[in-house]
Amino acid sequence: LFVGLGATKLRLTGGEPLLRHDLSTLVAMLAVEAKPADLAMTTNGVLLGSQVAGLKSAGLRRVTVSLDTMRPDRLEKHARTTRHADIIAGIEAAVASGFVSVKINSVVIRGFNDDELVDLLEFGKRVGAEVRFIEYMDVGGATKWSMAEVVSRAEIIERLSHHYGRVLSFSRSLVASPSEDFALPDGTKFGVIASTTQPFCRDCDRGRLTADGTFFLCLYARDGLDLREPLRSGATDEELMALIRTAWSARDDRGAEKRLEVAERGALVSLEGLRADPHKEMHTRGG
Repeated sequence: LFVGLGATKLRLTGGEPLLRHDLSTLVAMLAVEAKPADLAMTTNGVLLGSQVAGLKSAGLRRVTVSLDTMRPDRLEKHARTTRHADIIAGIEAAVASGFVSVKINSVVIRGFNDDELVDLLEFGKRVGAEVRFIEYMDVGGATKWSMAEVVSRAEIIERLSHHYGRVLSFSRSLVASPSEDFALPDGTKFGVIASTTQPFCRDCDRGRLTADGTFFLCLYARDGLDLREPLRSGATDEELMALIRTAWSARDDRGAEKRLEVAERGALVSLEGLRADPHKEMHTRGG
């Protein structure tokens, strides 16, 4: 129905999509029945290596893997997993399989991995995956976010310019994208998503559908539209499409821009608020 209303790209994200049993079956269903122009997935990469072939043959076109550090000890401390080698192997397998693109998302956090910008870029160059650095965002609250931990786009570019020489900014296309694109002097492309310090709300064309059927118009949105209940109650396709169209047409969300206006900026939601409504944590809505 979303594709019928004009959505051109579907992205499976999480949480962690690779934990879903028979994920390749879902991918095939989406590719054959929904027929989006592009079908992508974002994953932590831990289970990717063993599923690459099945996902590729099912119709998945693009893969983005979250990798914040090249150091296994840091990953273990930060994400409580010792499977750093599996993530690396998954990225390499994805590149070798011939997806349209393989990207690496790296959230940059001061005091954790901000000394690894060059290492992450060099890894991406070596395996043939494009790196995108993401400013640390304050959605949710379980991470105890603070502005002091944010490494801005300007600082990221400054550090990389100091190491590599002049970094060039360029635009790949007119298609809306959260990433601003750059190139090193040798032509290596990378991106920066500056949601925290330089929001792009006016260019955002993304909606988010949670695993339990809630349609969010913004990553920062407090409330969403419940589509599961009308679906289970027998709503027709036309009625569901009308609900979606009405919600999207009335969209005026500026979540990231509004957060930029907050003087004493802390985590968006308290831990107590998250316990009361887990939907408010970013990972439940694909962030």
